[in-house]
Amino acid sequence: VQLQASGGGLVQAGGSLRLSCAASGRTFSSYVMGWFRQAPGKEYEFLGAISWTGISTSYADSVKGRFTISRDNAKNTVYLQMNSLKPEDTAVYYCAAPKSVHRWAGGKPTAYDYWGQGTLVTVSS
Repeated sequence: VQLQASGGGLVQAGGSLRLSCAASGRTFSSYVMGWFRQAPGKEYEFLGAISWTGISTSYADSVKGRFTISRDNAKNTVYLQMNSLKPEDTAVYYCAAPKSVHRWAGGKPTAYDYWGQGTLVTVSS
């Protein structure tokens, strides 16, 4: 699976952005997809994940209620809708997938084997 994240940019605090992650391969619909971010000098932070069907989602407390993950399996794409953005949301955002299909990977970066190249989100105050 190859992943390509896009949609990052500069936004003012309180604004919104939608990130996309396009995946190659015919089995995209069999993978849990996760979103992470990494701020300068910090570890990877799990943001949330979505099941292969799109029915189930899980979010980190830091973004719950502000961020929403969805997917369109027909387009091999997963989305991260980010609302009420704060300066502390500034980071490089990554989509990721585990190697195994139909497997809930949880929130640890080491559980994910395939990573997109990242897209930078900058939130100004």
